[in-house]
Amino acid sequence: MSSAGKKAAAKPKPVTPSLSLSVQYACEGEPLPSRPQVRRWVKKALEGASAEVTVRFVDAEEGRMLNREYRHKDYATNVLSFPYMPNPEMAGDLVLCLPVMLREAAEQRKPAEAHFAHLIVHGMLHLQGYDHETSDADAEIMEAREREILAALGYPDPYLSERETQA
Repeated sequence: MSSAGKKAAAKPKPVTPSLSLSVQYACEGEPLPSRPQVRRWVKKALEGASAEVTVRFVDAEEGRMLNREYRHKDYATNVLSFPYMPNPEMAGDLVLCLPVMLREAAEQRKPAEAHFAHLIVHGMLHLQGYDHETSDADAEIMEAREREILAALGYPDPYLSERETQA
């Protein structure tokens, strides 16, 4: 058969990264972000990886217990990241402490929604291997990526007020 009679080989379709997301509300309070908001933030922070992620909002008691158990720090913190599997197939949990997040948003004079988005993006980058505690250069890389993702989501630079006060 001539080459003119052969059908062109179909190009494989690019694989679209998949996201399996569980959002858990283990605390009460307003304003908690909706599941669609959390999904939007998580998806934007994924860097082309398929992922299985649980995002859990907790009270101060659970946040403190987890921080003490896993980081040996006896206080509730804003976000904890628990990576289980690195890229290209990523899996992990994010635990966000609602009272700490709301307090920080108020102290920084930021809308709670913008602070939630920032900390979910921040935690997602940790799940993908970013680490701001290893060096100043690594912190700059991670913060730049956070600013880029948040700008794409329509949120302001979360570090702007910090840089203004340090200047």
